Amino acid sequence: MTSPEDEHLLHEAEKIATAVGRMFPGLCEVVLHDLTQPDHAIRVIENNLSGRKIGDSATELGLQRIKDPEFPSVIQNYPNQFPDGRPVKSTSIGIRNSEGRYIAALCLNLDVSALSPLIMTLANVVETGGAEAVPVETLSDRRTRQLRDVIEAFAAERSQTPRGLGREAKRELVRRLHREGYFESRSSALTIANLLGVSRASVYNYAKQK
Repeated sequence: MTSPEDEHLLHEAEKIATAVGRMFPGLCEVVLHDLTQPDHAIRVIENNLSGRKIGDSATELGLQRIKDPEFPSVIQNYPNQFPDGRPVKSTSIGIRNSEGRYIAALCLNLDVSALSPLIMTLANVVETGGAEAVPVETLSDRRTRQLRDVIEAFAAERSQTPRGLGREAKRELVRRLHREGYFESRSSALTIANLLGVSRASVYNYAKQK
């Protein structure tokens, strides 16, 4: 059972998690884990980019904090990944009660893939080259990279991330992708669905609408 002091700290942390999340809509997922209830730890989730929900269990870091009071209070800027493969920059902050026991963890998960349109723009500004320029090779599928670039550029023009686009904007984007032949690959619909945060069925429905 959660003590009155622990419940007070959790309530205060809820306000922080909500405020920070609403400051960075669509870009930074903010999750408050109640470590006194590890099987149902997620108490707040703002900007849900990972697909988790209230009441989901604690992460590995949370479980380590429960087991080890000497576990670091702050783990900052470590690489992470959302379930759909998007790269994440994460920070985890442990919250202790007056007895020195961890009772909560506040986690910030920054979707760094959402910054790629800005990075691409800056790269174009500083780019140098000429007759000796050598093309850069990557090992990922070229068509998938092109698809991701088109989606992220479309969202960036509207000052949004792909998942932060409204329903009408997502419909417009999917219809455009369909017209431009991006549905030729069987995996395209799933890639689009993951980037936009919708189901594959929704992607097909958007593509059929006029």
